[in-house]
Amino acid sequence: MNDIPLGYLFATLGLLILFSAFFSSSETGMMALNRYRLKHLTQNGHPGALRASRLLERPDRLIGIILIGNNFVNIFASAIATVIAVRLWGDAGIAIATGALTLVILIFAEVTPKTLAALHPEGIAFPASLLLIPLLWLLYPAVWVVNGIANGLLHLFGVNPKAHTDHHLNAEELRTVVHESKQKLPKKRQGMLINILDLEKVSVEHIMIPRNEIIGIDIEDDLKPIIDQLRACQHTRMPIFKGDINNLIGVLHMRNFSRFLMREEQTKAALLQEASDPYFVPENTPLHTQMFNFQKEKQRLGFVVDEYGDVQGMITLDDILEEIVGEFTTDVADINQDITPRSDGSFYIDGTATIREINKALDWELPSDGPKTLNGLIVERLESIPENNICLTVNDYRIETVLIKDNMIKTATVNRVS
Repeated sequence: MNDIPLGYLFATLGLLILFSAFFSSSETGMMALNRYRLKHLTQNGHPGALRASRLLERPDRLIGIILIGNNFVNIFASAIATVIAVRLWGDAGIAIATGALTLVILIFAEVTPKTLAALHPEGIAFPASLLLIPLLWLLYPAVWVVNGIANGLLHLFGVNPKAHTDHHLNAEELRTVVHESKQKLPKKRQGMLINILDLEKVSVEHIMIPRNEIIGIDIEDDLKPIIDQLRACQHTRMPIFKGDINNLIGVLHMRNFSRFLMREEQTKAALLQEASDPYFVPENTPLHTQMFNFQKEKQRLGFVVDEYGDVQGMITLDDILEEIVGEFTTDVADINQDITPRSDGSFYIDGTATIREINKALDWELPSDGPKTLNGLIVERLESIPENNICLTVNDYRIETVLIKDNMIKTATVNRVS
């Protein structure tokens, strides 16, 4: 090499550093690729994604070809730099070449290209695959030997290098991905995805209509009041019971009621013929399960029962859909008629209002892991039913009872104090 002009040696050294930067950035870019976006692009036939996917099927081979190339050019560059330094500065040039080349490789062949590849992995990895695939084919014998020795060492430590890494996400990881996609995903759509993931955490008893709020037809009433009640009904379906809601007989669709009104003979028996059988739901059924159960049974309304078969409430498919897309109304007064704002910033809240409804309507964080209603929360904290109006603090919320009747808190004012 002593006969080679210094200009050629410097050009060769610069070219080797460029190759080193290529291999370093390729390694970081390939490993930094978003696997889910890569799979999406692959399914859409993106050429770069297809090449990168082929290389990532065997990461040991990919790393092998990159490291073989990177080490070769770095060692070769070290030899060239030493020759140049010795010719310029003699024996002292060895130390100078070592220090200078280390600094140059760190800046221009490691830190800078790897940082660029980490920030723009697709822009680096996809073009790099054009060169890596033929290099892997050309140097396959060397890669096979190196990987064989390395994989043998890994087997000694109980590691299977051919085992595929599990890139599947669980629900919590999916929730994090959705939260982190704020710039790419509209807020409303992001909220819908989060709500779908939260369905498995909520059971039907959390969102059901309580039994005392169920509007239905008592078949023991006279026929004329029943017909008048059905004519004034604002719901699509009406439960029919005998004496008590626990004695459910059926569910009448208003479309079938219209058909009943066209009959010449209008009797209770004829009305019951238009009703369908009631559908019952265990109270601890998760919402995502119940949504599929509604679909399977071709039902839109179910009656929630406890372990003894007593009706605790009613749930509809619309209730579950509202858990996903939000309420179908926008005004707070429309969202929940049990919540009335006051001028001082507090709210009149009905004691039967559920904690979940209150938290959703007002964006509060009242404890929801215990009693389901505001009345239940107050009674649990007091450990008794108060005889007179009292005031208490639950976490960051000040609650003052307003009306106590029939052994329950009918109304209370609630204010967030911090």
